[in-house]
Amino acid sequence: MTTEPHPHPHGPDELCETGSTLYARALREGRVRHQDADTAPCLIDFGLLHPDLEDIGWLLPTAPAVALTHLLRRIEDDVARQRRREEELTALFENLMTAHTGRAPSTAGPELVALEGFERINTAIDDAMREATEQVLTVQPGGARSPEILADALPREQAMLSRGCRMRTLYQHTTRHSLPALAHYEQLDGDVEVRTLNEVTERMVVIDHSVAFIPASRDRTVALEIRQPAIVGFLITTFERLWHLAAPMYPHPAQLPSENGVTTRQRAIAELLIEGLTDNEIAARLGMNVRTAREHIAKLAAILGSGSRAQLGYLIGQSGIVDQRR
Repeated sequence: MTTEPHPHPHGPDELCETGSTLYARALREGRVRHQDADTAPCLIDFGLLHPDLEDIGWLLPTAPAVALTHLLRRIEDDVARQRRREEELTALFENLMTAHTGRAPSTAGPELVALEGFERINTAIDDAMREATEQVLTVQPGGARSPEILADALPREQAMLSRGCRMRTLYQHTTRHSLPALAHYEQLDGDVEVRTLNEVTERMVVIDHSVAFIPASRDRTVALEIRQPAIVGFLITTFERLWHLAAPMYPHPAQLPSENGVTTRQRAIAELLIEGLTDNEIAARLGMNVRTAREHIAKLAAILGSGSRAQLGYLIGQSGIVDQRR
């Protein structure tokens, strides 16, 4: 009749109390019976007990220093095997990638990197701008930037323009009358243009045709650095389409059209009103504060002769303001 081996109470990389006791006995008595080690196989795994060649029914203790040397050599051999396997897999997949794309794999680094924290994001953008040779395309939502931010950006942007680069920036219409923004661009010497729209995309910076930066979190504390050519190309196309729809702000500002006393901004607000947006949501979409949004809504209501919010939505639909804009 055979008996089941005693279950081992721990993993292979531990030395249990039973094993320690048995090893101490082996050192004391010079040997232990093979069957005594069934309850402590860790002693065999660690090489602290080895068979007695003269009598295989017994196990002899191994000096700890000798057992440790053998264990470390075994680990080194495993590491060497894994490294060889890594080299073999890298060579195999490089060949597969070359066959798939028709070109050697890029060694320029990852094509998509997550940047966390404003300092790291701004440093990455600054480094990329210093390497710019053609153009920088920027989308800046949310209204005008503060004078401090504009002053900090001035030397960076001028250095880029001085190298012959072109700079184009898209803002929202709320920036058109920002004196700090206008003064900032008047200080720059080079090929720089600014246009505005009622609504733009989230913040975006595209440098040459090689790298783009976009937010990866709502609070913009995480950004993506993108070097994948297809994605960068898509973002450039998106920018160009918005650019052609936008109204020039600098250096040759265009007067935004007004029809029947309704300005372009008020028509944009009218469209968002009939979508059911609140005052706060309208202000956020158009990059203005809530008080300004409410002032425009009040002017729109006065122009259309509305006495209530519900009536204003109805009159907007009847007036054709939104249809004209579209």
